[in-house]
Amino acid sequence: MIDYLTLMLVNMTAGLVVLAHYVYRGIAAENKKPWVAGFAITGFIAVTTGLHMSLTWPLPGSHNILFGEPTVLFGTLFLGAALALANDWEMSTVSIYAFFAGVAAVVLGARVINLGLTRSPVVAGAGYILSGLGGVLAWLCCLLEPIASLRTSKSLRVIGALVLLAAALIWALIGYNAYWGHIESFADYVPPLMR
Repeated sequence: MIDYLTLMLVNMTAGLVVLAHYVYRGIAAENKKPWVAGFAITGFIAVTTGLHMSLTWPLPGSHNILFGEPTVLFGTLFLGAALALANDWEMSTVSIYAFFAGVAAVVLGARVINLGLTRSPVVAGAGYILSGLGGVLAWLCCLLEPIASLRTSKSLRVIGALVLLAAALIWALIGYNAYWGHIESFADYVPPLMR
């Protein structure tokens, strides 16, 4: 069995921290180029691992859908944001994509809790729901731009960054705990070609 879920979780953590930093400081910045590399790195790892998981199903049961498909959405979103920031494009279409990816994450979070999936379903479900709220809020902020701009409202940026950081903390706890456990559980693993 190939299991790189740990990489996906830590990548999610890093990406959400980059996004929180962008929401807090980057939206109001004149030069948005400093965030391009962070978004691109996160997006590349997420699309690569998410596509592989979605197409090959290395995990047991529905965990491939649960982790692979949203990782592809997350990665595509981050690559789109990197491209938009690098070229000084408007981010409104990226926020529309973020809305639909965010709704998917909220649905997955509710279903994780409902079915008792993962070792800690309430924590994982909360991670999905908070991550999804980040996407939903991105689109809502674009809709409300004439009323309350993230560029000028520090309190809105703080709230958005805190939601993203809370999600990142959850994924960090799950991801680093998974690394700890995977090292032991895979200690005696021998790849099929070496057997």
